[in-house]
Amino acid sequence: MVEPVGNHYIVARPVYSENSFDEEHEKLHRYHKNFWDNLKLYFRCSRQKAKRIALRFFPIVSWLPAYRFREWILSDIISGINTGLVSVLQGLAFALLVNVPPGYGLYAAFFPVLVYFIFGTSRHISVGPFPVLSLMVGGVVVRLVPDSTVNDTSTNTSIIDQERVMVAASVTFLAGIIQLLLGIIQFGFIVIYLSHSLISGFTTAAAIHVLVSQLKFMLQLSVPGYNVPFGIIYTLESVFSQIKDTNIADLLTSLLVLLIVFVVKELNDRYKAKLPAPIPIELIVVMINYGWHILKEQRFLSSRFQAPVAPDIGILQKCIGDSISIAIVAFAVAFSVAKVYSIKHDYPIDGNQELIAFGLGNIVGGAFKGFASSTALSRSGVQESTGGKTQIAGIISAFIVLIVILAIGFLLEPLQKSVLAALALGNLKGMLMQFKEVGVLWRKDKYDCVIWVVTFLAAVFLGLDIGLATAVAFELLTVVIRSQFPSCTILANVGRSNIYRNRKDYTDIYEPEGVKIFRCSSPIFFANIEFFKEKLITAVGFNPLRILRKRNKALRKIRKMLKKGELQVTPKGFICMANQTHESDEELDNNRIEELDQPTSMTDLPIRIDWSSDLPPGITVPHVNIHSIVLDFSAVSFLDFSAMRVLQKVIFIAETDKGFLEKLERCEFFDEEIKPSMFFLSIHDAVLHILLKKDTAPKLKLTEKGTSKDYIINTSNGLRSRENTVSLLFPAVPLQPHRNH
Repeated sequence: MVEPVGNHYIVARPVYSENSFDEEHEKLHRYHKNFWDNLKLYFRCSRQKAKRIALRFFPIVSWLPAYRFREWILSDIISGINTGLVSVLQGLAFALLVNVPPGYGLYAAFFPVLVYFIFGTSRHISVGPFPVLSLMVGGVVVRLVPDSTVNDTSTNTSIIDQERVMVAASVTFLAGIIQLLLGIIQFGFIVIYLSHSLISGFTTAAAIHVLVSQLKFMLQLSVPGYNVPFGIIYTLESVFSQIKDTNIADLLTSLLVLLIVFVVKELNDRYKAKLPAPIPIELIVVMINYGWHILKEQRFLSSRFQAPVAPDIGILQKCIGDSISIAIVAFAVAFSVAKVYSIKHDYPIDGNQELIAFGLGNIVGGAFKGFASSTALSRSGVQESTGGKTQIAGIISAFIVLIVILAIGFLLEPLQKSVLAALALGNLKGMLMQFKEVGVLWRKDKYDCVIWVVTFLAAVFLGLDIGLATAVAFELLTVVIRSQFPSCTILANVGRSNIYRNRKDYTDIYEPEGVKIFRCSSPIFFANIEFFKEKLITAVGFNPLRILRKRNKALRKIRKMLKKGELQVTPKGFICMANQTHESDEELDNNRIEELDQPTSMTDLPIRIDWSSDLPPGITVPHVNIHSIVLDFSAVSFLDFSAMRVLQKVIFIAETDKGFLEKLERCEFFDEEIKPSMFFLSIHDAVLHILLKKDTAPKLKLTEKGTSKDYIINTSNGLRSRENTVSLLFPAVPLQPHRNH
């Protein structure tokens, strides 16, 4: 019964253990589906399920009929035109990162958009090239088709370009197949293993790689690519060794373009609330460059589509690991951006369907000699900020790209590579600004900060593929470390209420005499069970195994004294009849040492021994001032078999959920001594039970001959061991488990 009294409440109820609570309140029997039940349900077919699967696989069927044509079409057209112009220029610029002719970047900005229009679930992301993915694909391209070491001729360069295009297309095709398979088997949850800190550090490192890779275009130097660990150092070494051959005109042009792009993008960010649309600075720069005609014309744009090709099987066998990395990074980046916009505009997205959409997009794009696609943050920002409502804006942007491919591509032919390199670097502003996150993470969560730094350093120096694997492994290691060394605290009653908190944090606390309340804030399993035991021993202030052995040694001495007549029983207690003879601990240890780890048994003695009182001369046992320990397991979500074996030796547990208890029952944790009745609903229930059941057995006096010293001996506080090897043993009243509500 709960009675509110002002801002207080009064609760009147019995002290409940788990058993007594279940006896008083009827429980509903719930059937928990097992693996085979879920498998049958998954493959069961019905008309409704078929319709649901069809709508999920073709999201366009759901949203296109509900399209508000009059309200949205104008916004989508404006957004599509702006996004399309940005897509064209980014496609050309990011193709340099892949080390293929710039025109192939337009294919990567066209075909995936068409596929995503049909199969995607996000309404606002702009699908197409992304600098990090382009750099990862470029790393594979350079590794499999390195720069020519002979004199470059137009024929030789053309052959190398075609080989590189084939490698990029094959890698993209395989990455698409991997994404498609992951989506079919419902593996969209994999993105949860890529934390925000990891993605931020990885993309920042990728931005550094992009910066270094574009130096050769800005300086017009012949620098070979290095897709090996510490390749960035070799690249910088090559750049600085040729720095005297820099083309000053290209350098000044690229620096001027870069400065203009950075300034205008900063203005776009600062005044985005006042501007009707972001200033298309890339388009303006291209128009200016076209007017200048700095360099002679060079044809890198085709006026027709390339015929689709099948991937090269030999290339696929050499880049399986790279394709997996590309597939995961592409999905992680795209899903992260899509999630932001879905929350902002309140609509759902399906991670598994996103995998399918991007997988099919990369398969089609790879077949038409494009390279891997995802979404660029800046491009998606343009599509959303200019009023885009649906992927109709994406189709219009693809139409703009199509016009460039088929009709007006010749206008971009005079565009020099140094300008494209500057445009590529200009789009890295957001990623380079992520360096500011290091200080924020250090103040908020040092583990996340370390993950960011390790990811950044690994990706910069080991390469993006090996760096990503290293970063994921390190991130999982931090999870293991955090769970291996959990937070363990001693709790105390605060304010004489039913609230228990860390005793170090409050002054108005109450700790019942002889009771310790120990809290563990982590799952308990084989990796941290030893740490748990050490913390618990430290909390109670003694080693239970040492106490057990000392008491068994003392009982041996008492039995020998009784047998020799040196200790006699009288109505008033025991009398020592002779001077104490000293027997070495070594002699006792060598005599049936295995018995020292057995439970203390005093059934054959005519006395009750109170270990906290004075003992006969020559018999010393460390005093134990704790009679009960409450283990608060409200934060323990699971435990394994290794933990169960140790917990059996700890005697009692505290505060757990019902699933925890059911698992203990399945694993035959309970026996005649450890019972479910030792588990309580709350810490307060356990403490009240201890205070109510505290031992009050009568005590017998023991008198030493010739002295008035009393010896009080009580058998109620016996220690016990669950096996020959004892890990944790505690005297007297059981440790009480309980469960938070």
